[in-house]
Amino acid sequence: MARYATWRAGGQAKQFYSPADREDLVAFLRTLPPQEPLLWLGLGSNLLVRDGGFPGTVIFTRSCLLDLRRMEDGSVLAEAGVACAHVAKFCAEQGLGGAEFLAGIPGTMGGALAMNAGAFGGETWDVVSSVVTVDRLGVERERGAGDFRIGYRQAQGPEGEWFLAAKLRLTAGDTTQSRERIRQLLAQRSATQPTNMPSCGSVFRNPDGDYAARLIENSGLKGRCIGGACVSEKHANFIVNTGAATAADIESLIELVRAEVAARHGVNLSTEVCIVGDKSSVRGEINSG
Repeated sequence: MARYATWRAGGQAKQFYSPADREDLVAFLRTLPPQEPLLWLGLGSNLLVRDGGFPGTVIFTRSCLLDLRRMEDGSVLAEAGVACAHVAKFCAEQGLGGAEFLAGIPGTMGGALAMNAGAFGGETWDVVSSVVTVDRLGVERERGAGDFRIGYRQAQGPEGEWFLAAKLRLTAGDTTQSRERIRQLLAQRSATQPTNMPSCGSVFRNPDGDYAARLIENSGLKGRCIGGACVSEKHANFIVNTGAATAADIESLIELVRAEVAARHGVNLSTEVCIVGDKSSVRGEINSG
């Protein structure tokens, strides 16, 4: 899984499935055993697959769910495999405002919907009017934003459904101004985050009334390393792979940071990153669908 995760670390998956198209994906879901663990994967940011691998099926949405278009009603349809940055640029070209912040999210729309990803003061579900989901039986449903409980870095909806697409409601904007806003945001991101090194994005959620990065930096943890994993000197809420980090290195450093911040500040940091899989070694071939 190291090939598909932005941390460039992680063990094997039992089965890796890359759909030919949406119809192929729906048909495949119907063939899976009811209890088969599923991991939906886009760009692989905000994800740590342990070294023992994932004991189930990885569904690679970046290969097929790539539809992005303006609808007749003026909304924008973005399927789950489309990169958020691409959505931001498309909306700008369409003369629509309000999606510029998506340029700062290093993932796809599917992941952004699942965790209500945010950047530069904007959050994904701020611009979502409805979504299309699919369940294990391949049944697709259109649901309104009101069907989900949205919070900071979380979106809770019907059990056993995953996102296929979202419809975005945006305001009339100016293409030139939106382009410039995106340029400014990307420059800010490059100046403040270690975008040139493998990471998952922000590791910890910000606690109420504070910032995880401030707490980590004030705990003297910038530059702290375990194996090939290090707390970034550029942004303390990023853990970077300096070249040879294992998933175990990264997870151990996450736990060290949590323990130090709790001891020094009495704050228990919650992880934003999704950690999955087994710590022990998994044997067997990857079945690439």
